[in-house]
Amino acid sequence: MTKVDPKLLELLVCPVTKGPLDYDAAANELVSRQAGLAYPIRNGIPIMLPDEARSLDKET
Repeated sequence: MTKVDPKLLELLVCPVTKGPLDYDAAANELVSRQAGLAYPIRNGIPIMLPDEARSLDKET
């Protein structure tokens, strides 16, 4: 698992809501609670595309 640079996390916002993101180290994702989306991180690079995001609504 690749660790994400904390300075990068400060700069990134959700492309849908422009709101803050939380880093989920266990799932290796950036989570936008406002949008209900989790953006994957692949090879240390956040994939900030809504089409690539996982919906949090599907969690039960």
